[in-house]
Amino acid sequence: MRWSRVEASTKRTIVNLLAVFLVTSLIGYLFALKNPELTAGVVNEIAREIVRKIGPVSNYGFEMFLKIFLNNSRVALLMFISGLFFGLGPWFIMATNGFAVGLVVGFSHYSKGLSLVRLLLALLPHGIIEIPAIALAGVSGILWYREAVKGGTAEKRFIRGTERAIKLLGLSILLLLVAAAVETYVTPRVAGL
Repeated sequence: MRWSRVEASTKRTIVNLLAVFLVTSLIGYLFALKNPELTAGVVNEIAREIVRKIGPVSNYGFEMFLKIFLNNSRVALLMFISGLFFGLGPWFIMATNGFAVGLVVGFSHYSKGLSLVRLLLALLPHGIIEIPAIALAGVSGILWYREAVKGGTAEKRFIRGTERAIKLLGLSILLLLVAAAVETYVTPRVAGL
């Protein structure tokens, strides 16, 4: 799918979802700087949840790659399905995930003394693929919802929406496969983890 062939409303939705993620990341970061004690408990809970889902972060290899890919695919599927609920779910998920990322970065920078450069090196190599891929999954659900409420028979709307949504979701999953490989095999080396 070429970017020039993507409808303007779809482009706007992707860009706006990414903007929501970035703005809420900044809000989470600033919140962590102003409230380090409160943030510590939340960040520890986030870390426990990550370890529960994918295992200890020091365990890099194919198993980690698979766990990261499956977890991110689960999030993409959740974004896709949540888009069917009046198109609102992906906005909420992107906002909460952005805030959580900001909290972790802010806490790690302020309370743990990690440099912002090192933190960005730990996030950017895979994040520049993963975050847009997750947003794309959300857009696929939103598009399916939009198609469902457009004119025409219910059957035609459903089929048209399904075809468009599945293409975008498929692209999202492929991007998440690449992002998981980068997160497993490249990010640790770049960030010195």
